[in-house]
Amino acid sequence: MGILGQVLYFAVHPNQLRSIVQWKMWHEPAYTRDPSKESATLKDCFKWLKMTSRSFAMVVQELNPDLVVPVVLYYLVLRGLDTIEDDMTIALEEKEPLLRNFETILEKDGWTYDKNGPNEKDRELLVHFDDVITEFKLIDPKYRDIIKDITHKMGNGMADYANNAEHNINSVNTIEEYELYCHYVAGLVGDGLTRFFVEGSFANPALINRPELTESMGQFLQKTNIIRDVREDFDDKRRFWPKEIWSKHVDKFDDLFDPKHREAALNCSSEMVLNSLRHAEECLFYMAGIKEQGVFNFVAIPQAMAIATLELVFQNPRIFETNVKITKGDAAQLMMESSQNLRTVCAVFKRYVRRIHKKNTPKDPNFLNISIACGKVEQFIESIYPSQDPKVLAQLAKDGDSGVVVTDKAKVIDDQAKSNVFYPLLTTLGTLFFISTIMIGIAYWAGVRFDVALKELTKGSIFPNKEKILYTQQGNVIGGPPIAHGEL
Repeated sequence: MGILGQVLYFAVHPNQLRSIVQWKMWHEPAYTRDPSKESATLKDCFKWLKMTSRSFAMVVQELNPDLVVPVVLYYLVLRGLDTIEDDMTIALEEKEPLLRNFETILEKDGWTYDKNGPNEKDRELLVHFDDVITEFKLIDPKYRDIIKDITHKMGNGMADYANNAEHNINSVNTIEEYELYCHYVAGLVGDGLTRFFVEGSFANPALINRPELTESMGQFLQKTNIIRDVREDFDDKRRFWPKEIWSKHVDKFDDLFDPKHREAALNCSSEMVLNSLRHAEECLFYMAGIKEQGVFNFVAIPQAMAIATLELVFQNPRIFETNVKITKGDAAQLMMESSQNLRTVCAVFKRYVRRIHKKNTPKDPNFLNISIACGKVEQFIESIYPSQDPKVLAQLAKDGDSGVVVTDKAKVIDDQAKSNVFYPLLTTLGTLFFISTIMIGIAYWAGVRFDVALKELTKGSIFPNKEKILYTQQGNVIGGPPIAHGEL
């Protein structure tokens, strides 16, 4: 979308622009980089991070400063591993040993890899992987051990999947295989991060003994991305949707992308959404175990994005045509809400779960199960933050009798209402002013006679007669002598 397109979009969606402005102006990350104190290789690591994932580069700044560099290196190591696994131009004979032994590469000074295909978007990271190795050797040994352990497990899991995909046209046959793949590429990432958080005393140590909670965090993110990216993966000749699910709805996987089978494709996608939605409760449970605000923001923001994305892809035929994403304004709003506390994150989950429930249709064979899954999420949230808390109701009744606190609450609500009207109005007026300035500038450049229009208005003539308009268009000035063509 070009600049003009964005201007027009925000002109009719002022709330979207307001969210972006609020996030940019008022949110301050927990960690602010000081490049003057960084080594050249660390600066390059942040550069590769921003190149591979702008969203992660932004979220990682929410972390406690002690965790930022270890987590950045952890991400880059696993992204390098994933770049090798994703590249279909690398032969299995070369790919498999690289994946299985990638943790040993972290000890090889100067190691780089330049055999990725030219279209592999993250190939530059591996071309300069020696920067990552240099910085990896400088972090605390306890974090190095975690990174090497997860890299070893993930690399072997990816190698097993690559072997299976090489000899199996469906890539993923069963739901069990699908969840095992998600475990290797996302569940293990969450396992490593949880160990980081507990080692730094930023999370409840009990999370280590509840691996199913950590697993759900990774599974929820990965499964949502797999649903959203189905078209992009299909174009790249990759299949992650399990045959056990899609074979219930179509005969061939390719049929999902045929408009003739659109209803069946939507039913299939809703079953994939149901499979992902079942992790939502445990994700909220996990977040309740985080003790530090920066770490909470780091884990909560992606989960809020995931539930919003899941609502976006649900019953959305566009996922079979293109890659769909939530808008920047919605993303900014979600980041503001999910960087506060568990209550606001629960409110986000409740809002989007209700939207999923509203979009659910009885024609869908998964209608009942999706309704039940949505109900379970709301029930879990209600058990944590009851909307009808007897203590709160008793206090409200007491406040109402006193006639003091209720007045203050009414004032707060009134102020909030005024604020909700003022900001969109201000944004709309500002956008209209900007567009008007551009239009007037273009008109002036094109030769519009504003002096003639102003003179007519001062005379009180809002609609000049036709003769005057023609007279002016012929190059004459009203109130002066005619201009001969020879004088032009």
